[in-house]
Amino acid sequence: MAKTKTVAAKKTTKKAPAKKVVAKKAPAKKVVAKKAPAKKVVAKKAPQKIANNKSKIAAYKSKKNEKYMSAAMKRHFVAVLLLWKEHLLDEMQKTFDHLKTKGETYADPVDRASQEEEFAFELRTRDRERKLISKIAVSLEKIKQDDYGWCDSCGDEIGIKRLEARPTATHCIDCKTLDEIKEKQLNG
Repeated sequence: MAKTKTVAAKKTTKKAPAKKVVAKKAPAKKVVAKKAPAKKVVAKKAPQKIANNKSKIAAYKSKKNEKYMSAAMKRHFVAVLLLWKEHLLDEMQKTFDHLKTKGETYADPVDRASQEEEFAFELRTRDRERKLISKIAVSLEKIKQDDYGWCDSCGDEIGIKRLEARPTATHCIDCKTLDEIKEKQLNG
């Protein structure tokens, strides 16, 4: 009988499993970071540097009652065109240096073909940029002759917003749209 008492005693001495106590967290407060006020960038004759090392000129903001293609507008677009041309020439030089240094011949035909395809792509891109540089030169010449900013087809204003988007534009949006429709009808 002593054995049964000890078994019963063992059963009674078992502890109940401990309850897990979960601490409730206070609701998290939303932290809103305040932005520093943005600085206004004013178009000047010299291009301004931006943090990512790319040069960019702010869009032109015309003044109240300002004449279309005033001297200030012309200076702005000369700066934009010259900066764009400089950037394209830098890219062309980088490509030339890249082709010069990477011009190794590989024994493996797949590696050689891959390299030639890469070079061909770069050269096509630079050829397009070369053509764009000539359009920039034409635009700069038009500024000198006071023809810049006027549509070649109808003679109306091209518009500041369109020229900001495409400084080498020679047609207003209406004439360009008509040209694209005609081209689509002829080719498609």
